[in-house]
Amino acid sequence: MGHCAPPVASANADHCTPAHAAMGHCTPAQAHAHAQDSDAADAGHAHHPRTDREHPSHSHEHDAAPTDCAPAHAAMGHCVPQADAAQVPREPIAPITDADRAAAFPTLANAHMQHGSATYTRVTFNRFEAWDGNDASGQAWEASASTGGDIHRVWLRSSGSRSAGSTDSANAELRWSRAVARWWDVVAGVRHDFNPGPSRTRAALGVQGIAPYMFEVSALAYVGGSGDVTAKLEAEYDMRFSNRLVLQPLLELELHSRDDPARHTGSGLSKAEAGLRLRYEITRRFAPYLGIAHERSFGRTARYHEDAGEAARDTRLVAGVRFWF
Repeated sequence: MGHCAPPVASANADHCTPAHAAMGHCTPAQAHAHAQDSDAADAGHAHHPRTDREHPSHSHEHDAAPTDCAPAHAAMGHCVPQADAAQVPREPIAPITDADRAAAFPTLANAHMQHGSATYTRVTFNRFEAWDGNDASGQAWEASASTGGDIHRVWLRSSGSRSAGSTDSANAELRWSRAVARWWDVVAGVRHDFNPGPSRTRAALGVQGIAPYMFEVSALAYVGGSGDVTAKLEAEYDMRFSNRLVLQPLLELELHSRDDPARHTGSGLSKAEAGLRLRYEITRRFAPYLGIAHERSFGRTARYHEDAGEAARDTRLVAGVRFWF
C-alpha cells in the first residue's frame, strides 16, 4: 500500500549484528541469523581445535624470536634487536678491587730494579803512523787501553815518537776516570816520562769528554815534585763524508810553568801541533789514513831547539792506521 518501504538490503547483510539492525542497515531476521551462525562457528571450533601447524598459538609467537625485530616491537619489549643482542655480555664484569690493582702493579724491591754491573774493555791505537818531515823521518804512536763500567773506568795510555833509530819522546799514564755529567769525566792518575831528558813521574788531574758539536776535548795538568806544572790541551773532531770516509782535524797545545833546559822546554806556550788525517774505515775496527801535521815551538822552547840544531817548526806527511779491539 506504500505506507512503508521494504528494508534495504545492506552490503553488510552477511555480517548483520543487532546494532546494525537498530540503525536500519539490515533486518532483525538477518541479525538473528547472523547470531546463530556465530554460535555454530564457536561450537565447531570447540569440537575441532586448530593445530599449531595451521594456526600457531600466541605463546609460541612470543617464544620464537623474530628474525627482523621492528623498532616498535623492541620498544614494547617483545623482542631484542640482533645488533643489541650481540652486545649484551654473556657474563657480567666484576668491579675492580684493590686486590686486582695490587696484582696488576706489584711493588718491586730495589734490588729487582738494579741491573748487573757491566764491565767493558777496549784497546785503541788512535795513531800508529810513519811520518816524513823537512829534516827527518820517523814513527809515532798514541794508544790507550781502558776497562770498567759507564761510571768508573781505569785507563792505561802511552804516546811517543822515534826518529833516526832512537826514541825522541815516550811516556805512559795510569788514569782513573769517573763520569760526573753527561759526556764528561774527571780524570786523576800518574804519568811517567821516559824521554826526553831524565825520567820523571808526575801527578795527573783534569777532565775529558765531548763538547758541543761533538768535539772530543781533553784538558790535563801534570804536577811534578819540584812544583813544575805542565798543561796539555787536545781537541779533535770527526767530519764524516760518508759512513766510511772520515776527516779528523786535530789541535794540541802544551804549556809549562817554568823553564826546563834539560828537556828543551820554556815557560808559557811551548808547543802547538795541528793536523788533518783522512781515514777510510774498512771496518769500524780498522782504518788506514793519510794526513799532514804541522808542529811549531814558541818562545824559549824554540830557542832551545835552534841551539840544539833542531828546527823550531816542521811540516810532516803522515801515513798510518787506526784500529781497536
